[in-house]
Amino acid sequence: MIQDVPSPNKNRQLLRPSLDFHLPPHLEASEPAEARGLRRDGVRLMVTHYRDDRIVHTRLSRLPEYISAGDVLVVNTSGTMNAALRAGRKDGTPLELHISTRLPADLWVVELRSLSPQGTLPFYTAEVGESLSLPGGASARLLAPYPKEQRKGTAGYQSPVRLWIADLTLPTSLDKYLARHGFPIRYKYVREEWPIDYYQTVFAREMGSAEMPSAGRGFTPALLKRLKRRGVKTAPLVLHTGVASLEEHETPYEEYYRVPAETAQTVNAARHAGKRVIAVGTTVVRALETVTTEEGTVHPGEGYTKLIITPERSLLAVDGLLTGMHEPRSSHLAMLMALAGSEHLRLAYREALEKGYLWHEFGDVHLILP
Repeated sequence: MIQDVPSPNKNRQLLRPSLDFHLPPHLEASEPAEARGLRRDGVRLMVTHYRDDRIVHTRLSRLPEYISAGDVLVVNTSGTMNAALRAGRKDGTPLELHISTRLPADLWVVELRSLSPQGTLPFYTAEVGESLSLPGGASARLLAPYPKEQRKGTAGYQSPVRLWIADLTLPTSLDKYLARHGFPIRYKYVREEWPIDYYQTVFAREMGSAEMPSAGRGFTPALLKRLKRRGVKTAPLVLHTGVASLEEHETPYEEYYRVPAETAQTVNAARHAGKRVIAVGTTVVRALETVTTEEGTVHPGEGYTKLIITPERSLLAVDGLLTGMHEPRSSHLAMLMALAGSEHLRLAYREALEKGYLWHEFGDVHLILP
């Protein structure tokens, strides 16, 4: 059964409505489409129309049939880093450190995770000032909990500390260091290690994401050519994703974005012409909506966005969204509600569960249209 989760009282951290449902383990994609004998664009595609609740089941390779000439696909060109590193405490405890978000002054948000036979789990008992050893003679010093609003009281921090602001001491540039010593962030539902190439999209141009902007994973050069021949435009932006392992009570953290002037112009022109703007991924929605005025005009911009999109804040720049299947009670579902409404989203997710769609970064995709 799929249920609405209302926004709790404002004195709690979770300030979003969402959906709650049971996700069976067999619907968690444990390997890339290629390992299942498919091309990347062979993953399943569920097309839903929120104005009349129509639902179509097809494959991503047939996406051009649902996008019209003059429509704009806005894509995220951020590439995925080898953002996971082996780490160790002074007492010898092995950990995994996940590089998340670059901050000013060349500091980083990092996540600490403990090792277990079932995969990694959040690690909560690190201390301010602690130094962790990293491969190749590098180290990470924990400066403060993240976000900064988390203050320590007489009984300790307001909630268990999972994310930290850290100062990294590396023997070379971060890109070179991660290329040599890092590996892709992997959660327990992905049973095997896969090289970083499996975590890159065809759109990737600059490294910076802790985890893959996965809505774009299924696109292939051949699919892009077919979309172009149909008269569909693509417009790039950058949003470097942080770690996706948010706890249920946590809202999304700030992320770096950059929306070029040409992309803003392309989106505005399409909207003025009555064409649709379709975001490829929730990262694109967050970046675009950050630079959109109340009148619906998109401006170029660059910085860190803290925007949280819920049904209480309507979308101003986006008409449609291509996205993966999202976990129960996640903030991404609140964003989808803002676009499609809770009733339509509940209907769509019930259908996806009944039809056996696959979840997570290697899973199937959902196209939400008017």
